[in-house]
Amino acid sequence: MKKNSFINGALIATIGIVLTKFLGVIYVIPFYAIIGESSIALYGYAYTIYNLFLSLSTVGIPPAMSKLISEYNTLGYNHTKERAYKLGKYLLISLGIILFIIMFFGAPFIANQIMRDNTGGNSKESITFVIRVISTAILVVPYLSVTKGYLQGHKIITPSSVSQVLEQVVRIAVILIGSYLCMRVFNLGVTNAVGVAVFGATVGAFVALVYLLIKIRKNKKVLLVDEKQKPEEKNITNKSIIKKLLIYSVPFISFGLALSVYDYIDMTTLINALTNLGFKTVDAESVLGVINTTGNKLNSVVLAISTGLMTSLVPNITASFVKGNNKDVKRKVHQSFLMLLYVIMPMAFGLSILAEPVFYAFYGPSNWGPKVFCFSIFVALFRCIFTTSVSITQSLNKFKNVFLSIVAGILVKYILQIPFMSLYNSIGLYPFYGATTATLIGLTVSFVTNLIVINKTVKLDLKEYFKKMFKFIYPLIIMVIVLVTMKHFVPFNITSRFNAIMVIAVYALIGAVIYFTITFKNGVFKYIFGERFLKKIKK
Repeated sequence: MKKNSFINGALIATIGIVLTKFLGVIYVIPFYAIIGESSIALYGYAYTIYNLFLSLSTVGIPPAMSKLISEYNTLGYNHTKERAYKLGKYLLISLGIILFIIMFFGAPFIANQIMRDNTGGNSKESITFVIRVISTAILVVPYLSVTKGYLQGHKIITPSSVSQVLEQVVRIAVILIGSYLCMRVFNLGVTNAVGVAVFGATVGAFVALVYLLIKIRKNKKVLLVDEKQKPEEKNITNKSIIKKLLIYSVPFISFGLALSVYDYIDMTTLINALTNLGFKTVDAESVLGVINTTGNKLNSVVLAISTGLMTSLVPNITASFVKGNNKDVKRKVHQSFLMLLYVIMPMAFGLSILAEPVFYAFYGPSNWGPKVFCFSIFVALFRCIFTTSVSITQSLNKFKNVFLSIVAGILVKYILQIPFMSLYNSIGLYPFYGATTATLIGLTVSFVTNLIVINKTVKLDLKEYFKKMFKFIYPLIIMVIVLVTMKHFVPFNITSRFNAIMVIAVYALIGAVIYFTITFKNGVFKYIFGERFLKKIKK
């Protein structure tokens, strides 16, 4: 196992996560065909609740572990570093068991909160069953996550990325094979098929954990250069390590919970609000299915960019901050935001323009899919910016500010949710666009708050930053104008998946040529990724 530089680490993590997310999108095509559009919401209910409990069960420890390991590693405290990993591991295993019990026995209450008095969709018994099945993953994933954090803290990114791909491949195999056998061979019904599918999360996590533990065991010499305890380490007690770990985890807890809470607010308010505005329950569930599951799967490819960047960003900025090298911190902050926006902005706008063929290519004909997805894709863009701002702010040890910014964003989302849905409905727009707008405003509030804190800490050169940003904004505007003009004069005529894929390929190629040609010519690509990376691409 080798340590990775900031850019290499970010690229390796991003490639691994993008591949993982891409597989997560692709498998939905056959899975969607096996269980049907109306049943995909049942699958989404299980995963939304699972993500919420997963945030609670890991309590932000894995990324906090990455930060703490990086800090101790920089100081040469190898003995303390190993103690921190063991304490974090035991803490999460215990917490996982407790939250598994709560999730398993609390499933009927959660199901009642989702459906309330609405009928005509999935039953409360079915929702209870799938939530209980997926709760078993809470027993495994926290241990897996803290082990990834341990390796990432050493700036060893590759094994963690490989484990993510392995976890996804195993999970998908269980989902597709299990659901197919339930539906087509044994005729066990949709509920059992979804139950087997969500159990794939447990199996995939277990296989990935075994892989990482084997890698750690084989590479002890790389991880432990000198295990002898230094004199200054003797004053570092287990209590102080746990205290530090928990303090570092607060912003990560808030961050993980925030994303889950945004989804939870949609899940518990959207169906009821839409039915009150005249939607049938089955249509309301279909809309929610797109927002929380099918559309979210497509969004996850864009989100993978920021997740990969965060994996490398936290230990690298932490190491520079611990050394007191503010100049390097400032450089990495600039580079992170520019790299992120340069990649994800054309992706988000392109997917919005191509919402109809993209949704058809992955899921086939859908009444609500393209209508919802063309706007909800921008949630991915804003989440990426929000994620990166949280990572940087917490790396600068501004934990209180991170927590307050996240709480403010969630409150804004909750307060605006129903009023915006009613407002959009009254002016003749789809009411679910109001829910998406509430999410975008909430994320913006959190990002702006974090950016103010970052700027106060490292004194960002915002004028220079916006100059560089403009160099890829105007190519983006040109790209959007060209694609929208093409769409206007040559309307989509989607009749098959092959037809949809061809439309996507043509538009993507034209958009990419316009965007990348201009940004190569004006020098912004070289500025963001560096001369060495540019030479590798040219070679």
